[in-house]
This record gives sequence, C-alpha cells and structure tokens, in this order.
Amino acid sequence: MAEPHDLTALEQAAAVARGEFSSVDLVRHHLDRVDALGDTVGAFVTVTPERALAAARAADAVPATERGPLHGVPTAIKDLTLTAGVRTTFGSAAFADFVPPVDADVVRLMAAAGLVSLGKTTTSELGCSLYSEGLVAPPARNPWDLAYTAGGSSGGAAAAVATGLVPVAQGSDGGGSLRIPAALCGLVGYKPSRGLVSSGPLGFGAFGLPTNGPLGRTVADVAALLDAMAVPVPGEPYLPPPRPDGGYLGVARR
Repeated sequence: MAEPHDLTALEQAAAVARGEFSSVDLVRHHLDRVDALGDTVGAFVTVTPERALAAARAADAVPATERGPLHGVPTAIKDLTLTAGVRTTFGSAAFADFVPPVDADVVRLMAAAGLVSLGKTTTSELGCSLYSEGLVAPPARNPWDLAYTAGGSSGGAAAAVATGLVPVAQGSDGGGSLRIPAALCGLVGYKPSRGLVSSGPLGFGAFGLPTNGPLGRTVADVAALLDAMAVPVPGEPYLPPPRPDGGYLGVARR
C-alpha cells in the first residue's frame, strides 16, 4: 500500500471516506514529514500542529453525507494570507509577530470544505519577488535540487507540495507567483481570473491583478481545490466568470 503522502489529494480524501485513514491519521503523518523535512526545503514559516489536529478531529466528526471531495485533507496557507490567530508575517521581519484577528475569505472557504491547514508557507517579502527568501524563515528550496530556488512568491507552498508535506496548498499570483514555483517544482499552479476567488476581507489590489489560487501535483487536485475556493462572496468588486456545470473538478474529469 502506498504511503499517505504518495497519494493525490483526491485519493487521500477517498481513503478517508472509505475508512482506511482518518483525517487525524493524515494530519499526523504529514506533520511528521514537516518536522523531518520542512526546514530542509524552507517550506513553512509557522507550523500549527495543535490547531491542525483539532481541525482534523472536527473533520472526522462530520457526517459522510456532508463531506466534499477534499474533506479531511491536509493543506497549507501562504504567509501573505490572513489567518485568524496564527502568526502571519507577509514574509517580512517588520511583521514577525503579527497575528491577524480575522481569516481571509479563502482561508474560511477552504476550512468549510473540510481541508485542514498545517500552517503558513514561506513567501518573499510582501510577495514582491520571484524567489522566497527572507529574514523570518529558511529560504524556500527546490526539492529536486536544494541548490536551486523553489521560486516565488508562493515558493514555500510549492516546496511543501513537491516534497509531500501537503498534497495541495493555497497560494496567490499577480505576475507569476503561483505559476513560476509550480513550473520550477514540477507542479500545477493555476491563477484564476479576477473575481473568481475572493480576496476579502482586505479586498483587491492592483485592479484585481493578484488573485488567490490553488497549487498541487495533478490537474484534478488543483481543480478540486479551486472548487473549494471559488465560492461567491457578497461585496466582491469583480464579477466572476460563470461556473461550469459540475464545477472545475467535473471539467477536469471530463
């Protein structure tokens, strides 16, 4: 039988649904990998094991009829993205101790879909460069060759997914910040059209050019995570493109 981290995100969720693993099992397995390998590849700024295990226990208690396709699966949130009660540094020593009081909409929506965050992934300072090296965490390194960068500004997310620390991760992209790390690390990174994934509660910058998006090892996993993220939120300034029949995962499977 494959190790849990060798499975795609959708396969991990299916294994949870069949009772082969619990979400707690998956989270513990991936936290052990983060502990062993996270600093080597510079994937995480902040790891939140207690929160993750509590969220996994809550995920395991949800009735099967109320679970989505990624329910119980470990993930991670980019350190540019507000996460209530969790240190969020924006990749900058100036915000080394900042703890937001609220979640970004994308964090709330991923949690509502049953995904379990293990912590915050390394980014460039304020997301301004195409590598992920700063003063608040080890630099994000390419798992295929540690002499090379994992890219940026979602480099920690790419390093985490490519190393099997999480199967999918949230990132953001204005000028390549998801797509470049994905290309360098052999992954799939998708920048959605503006308005598709909420940037609330802070709102959009640069006329909606930067957007939240998914990163994973397969197109299907990325499509499933996009379905979790792409939930309309009142007050968004840009109208999203029409949602396809069956969602993005349905399109990927067809």
